[in-house]
Parts: sequence; C-alpha cells; structure tokens
Amino acid sequence: MKASVYYGKGDIRVESVPDPEVKDPADAIVQIKYACICGSDLWFYRGYEPDWQPGFRTGHEWMGVVKEVGKDVKTIKKGDWVLAPFAFSDGQCEFCQKGLFTSCLHRGFWGGQNLGGQAEAIRAPFADATLVKIPEDVAGDDSILTRLLPLTDAGVPDGYAAMDSRSEIKVMVKP
Repeated sequence: MKASVYYGKGDIRVESVPDPEVKDPADAIVQIKYACICGSDLWFYRGYEPDWQPGFRTGHEWMGVVKEVGKDVKTIKKGDWVLAPFAFSDGQCEFCQKGLFTSCLHRGFWGGQNLGGQAEAIRAPFADATLVKIPEDVAGDDSILTRLLPLTDAGVPDGYAAMDSRSEIKVMVKP
C-alpha cells in the first residue's frame, strides 16, 4: 500500500509500505477514504519537532471503512464507516472512564512512531474505544462526509467527547 513517510525537514514522500495487520484482538483495519493535512503536521515538516525521525508515518486526521476487526472488537464491524480522533485510547483506564481520553494510560497519537492516517489503510488499536461510527445513511454521501472530516481534528473531538459519547454521531440533514 501507499503511505506518506517523513524523511526530514521539508522531505515527505509517498512510498510503498507493508499493509497493516491486526496485531491485537482489539484492533481494526480501516481503509482510509479521507485524510487531512493538519497545521500541526507543518511543525515537523518545517523541522520544529526534534523527536520526529526519518521513517515516521504522517497524518492524524482520517476516516474510512472498516475492512477487518480483531476477535475482541464488539461495537465496530466490517463495512462500518468510521472516523478517528487524533489520539487513540483504551476506553478502560481511570482517565478514559472520566472522559479524559487523551490522558489515557495506553494512549497513542496517529503518525510518528505509530502508523499515520495519510495512507491507504491503517491499524486502529482499541477500535471499540477509539473509532466513531458514521451513520449508515450518510456513508456514501461525499458532501456530508467531507463536512464530517473536521471531527478528526484535535479541537473538535475534544468538544464532541465532552458532549456525551464518542460512540455515535448524529447527523442532521436538510432535505
């Protein structure tokens, strides 16, 4: 598959990389249909993130279609349209139970040392706790999906999570 890979200041390349695989029973594999370039991606691109190493994958704003799930995944199924907040979390630790998902004891952020979302597919750890289902009735509607994509940004999922739940998006569509 193809993915964007960081090599240094001003040097990001689209390359062939190994396909993602289910490594943990709580994983899902998602075929990415939409991805963004975030303003925070420009920090490492411009050389302002000293922790970024050549070979790191890029992209933390994405959504797509679930292609495979691990045996422990219960709420996400093959064929679901999903989006992912910029961080993944286990949904179980004391911080997740308080709605503080980015403080999760087992959290991670897309890109960098983890797989990035500017790719054809991605392994999503903690699929049930991390991925947000998109309603089936809008799954094929590009005009609505592109309007939902900002929910993958750092600020929007924080506000969305604070509203109530990360497990469902309600979309209002005007006729």
